[in-house]
Amino acid sequence: MHPVFNRNLFFVKEQVGMFKASNNYDIYDPETKEVILECREPNLGFFTKMFRFTDYKRMTPFEVVIKEPNGDVLITVKRGVSIFLSTVEVFDEKDQLIGKFKQQFFSIGGKFNLLDQNDSVVSTLKGKWTSWDFKFVKEGHEFAHVSKQWAGFGKELFTSADNYMLKIDESVPENNRLRMLIMAAVMCIDMVLKE
Repeated sequence: MHPVFNRNLFFVKEQVGMFKASNNYDIYDPETKEVILECREPNLGFFTKMFRFTDYKRMTPFEVVIKEPNGDVLITVKRGVSIFLSTVEVFDEKDQLIGKFKQQFFSIGGKFNLLDQNDSVVSTLKGKWTSWDFKFVKEGHEFAHVSKQWAGFGKELFTSADNYMLKIDESVPENNRLRMLIMAAVMCIDMVLKE
């Protein structure tokens, strides 16, 4: 596992764009304000782009790549067409499956399980319906928390840009794949639960 995932704080900033089909983010070290990761959708097909501007946006497939600024791919997140509930697969830098997310039916505020490669639940992402606030929990223990940061009234009016702060709890051991699954899940919250 890449050492960048052993950090506990990440500032995620959506790239600003008026009419864009893809979801692109830069991930910063909040202390140095340096870009440490990039999240892109490089292989967006023509029809997928078209459907991203319709009411069917939440059903469109995606392939999100999380990479270093130098271009080295660290995580790939994939989902096919989603009619009711999403199942998302997460792959490491060697293109090996490390886990999945499965959306839960009838959840208020949004909820999906993070599964390891053996389909065992390692955490659950739970959101609040009253705000953009999500927690990764299991059996009462919080592994991580992600919340939307206010980016300014005018900017939010004229763009779809979102900023998030991800805090991974220090109790999650270094080099644990749960850290990679949490990062991948944060990149998918908008596409799976909110759009």
